[in-house]
Amino acid sequence: MLSLQALVGSLRRDEEGQGLAEYALILALIAIVAIIALIFLGNQVSAILSDVGNSV
Repeated sequence: MLSLQALVGSLRRDEEGQGLAEYALILALIAIVAIIALIFLGNQVSAILSDVGNSV
């Protein structure tokens, strides 16, 4: 019976680690998308901000 409790306890700990890994992967994906967006849209955003700054 004790080994069954140990098995259940180890499975519970594995799920917590798995959830952390999933959050890390989601965060990495969001960061990659943001970096790619800044690379491709950086000049356009800079031009818009320059226009706004000049009009003020």
